[in-house]
Amino acid sequence: MAIQNTIVIIDDEAQIRKILSITLEAADYKIIEAAKGKDGIVAVANYHPQLVILDLGLPDENGFSVLKEIRSWSNVPVIILTVKNSEEDIVKALDLGADDYITKPFNSAELVARIRANIRRTQQLDDKVSIVNGKLKIDFVQRIIYKNNKELKLTNTEYLLLSLFFKNIDKTLTHNLVLKEIWGPSHTEDSQYLRVFIGQIRKKIEDDAAQPKYIITASGVGYRMKSLGN
Repeated sequence: MAIQNTIVIIDDEAQIRKILSITLEAADYKIIEAAKGKDGIVAVANYHPQLVILDLGLPDENGFSVLKEIRSWSNVPVIILTVKNSEEDIVKALDLGADDYITKPFNSAELVARIRANIRRTQQLDDKVSIVNGKLKIDFVQRIIYKNNKELKLTNTEYLLLSLFFKNIDKTLTHNLVLKEIWGPSHTEDSQYLRVFIGQIRKKIEDDAAQPKYIITASGVGYRMKSLGN
């Protein structure tokens, strides 16, 4: 279980860690710092934080490797905070399971807002206990999605996206609506976020990701989860 208000910062720049610590402690978060990737992984394992802030440029191993390692055993929200701002880097980070991506230099108020939004999303539960759709079943209490009664390994954001679609079966959800609901108002133009995650989700829930039956594309509009019955 995540420890309340605890954030692990993995960044090799002491000045950045200091700025982040001052900013986040003022917002009532407890901060655990790590200057190297391996130390950061150990900190996440030991402290079970509510959120991780991860730089991609680390001295011992790159942030992508750290993210991949964390994602192999934890769904803790991870915000990438880095100078790397190419679409390729953003897509790769999201593909590996990052929940958000912020480039340096950053706005402290926006960072705190993004942190709160990501933590809040992990705490939200639906009133319904479960929903069955075809071969899929979502358990809102346990926050688990099954296919053919077998638990799917999902990142936190993948779960939240599927949860949103389950709650709106047979309704077309626009790109902007989904982006705002999952990533917040500041991301309503970031359609690349959505494309990456929908692609990853389809690989996990569809029998054939190239011919999806569950998550249907409404060209130029958004996506819809099709009802396939119980």
